[in-house]
Amino acid sequence: MSSIREKGYHHWEGQFLDKPRIFWPITRTGIKLAFGRKHFKLGYTFSFLPAMTYAVIVYISERLEDFKFIAQGGDKLLQVNPNFFKSYLTLDLLYFAILILMSIGGAGLLADDFRHKAVQLYFARPLTKADYLLGKAGVVIFFVGTLTLVPAILLYILKLLFAGSFAFFLEYPWLILSILAFSLFMILFFTAFILLASSLSNNRNYVISIIFGFYFFSEILRGIFFVIFRSPFSALFSIAANLKQVAAGFFQVKPPYDYPWYLSFLLISVFCFLSYLVVKHKVRGVEVIK
Repeated sequence: MSSIREKGYHHWEGQFLDKPRIFWPITRTGIKLAFGRKHFKLGYTFSFLPAMTYAVIVYISERLEDFKFIAQGGDKLLQVNPNFFKSYLTLDLLYFAILILMSIGGAGLLADDFRHKAVQLYFARPLTKADYLLGKAGVVIFFVGTLTLVPAILLYILKLLFAGSFAFFLEYPWLILSILAFSLFMILFFTAFILLASSLSNNRNYVISIIFGFYFFSEILRGIFFVIFRSPFSALFSIAANLKQVAAGFFQVKPPYDYPWYLSFLLISVFCFLSYLVVKHKVRGVEVIK
């Protein structure tokens, strides 16, 4: 007679293997979905037009003898210096392009998961909240970085190549660090901004409204307070103005507004920290306990 085995729950005695890039599949999928959206590829391509224009300026600045008809009266515009890189990284057109792309490919990063109740599915796997948020943030970091950090570094390299010497590097040895620091700061801000907006609703269209509404309303507030008080501190209400003020401090040029640049730096830093707290609170789920 065969023995009767008692049914019961057998605990798994294996061992979890920690993977350092567990967030990458989330980021990769987010990037792929963004490129799959209608008109995104076209918009992403056109977003590089400012960088291409600045690359042409770099070339002309090193070949002024061949472009005398352009150089006449425009010497200041053709000067490649710290203000040149600050100008590129604070272009209103560049900011607008980032908002357009992120409204198409980034508005649903959290909103779609909330709408379809997919957060629980993520945490049904050995995935922590930090891994989930880092995966979503990676999508914004990728697109904002390829429009800011990557072109700025390439412009710097092009300047050295077209000059044929390291004179520019020796004149501004700190410039490459300024490019890296401000680009990363700007990437941090837009990442916090987009994820915050995406966490405030489960409707993609509402998120897009929040992104553009908050950005342009901040500029309207700056104008209103400046008209009333005639104070340069009114710029603290504007997203674009604060970024430009911080850029001036990083690139050691004259700030556009008459107040210390570190006030804008502190304001944006606090905004990023509070955004992280809000997003972390909004993303609720049961994490798998290892």
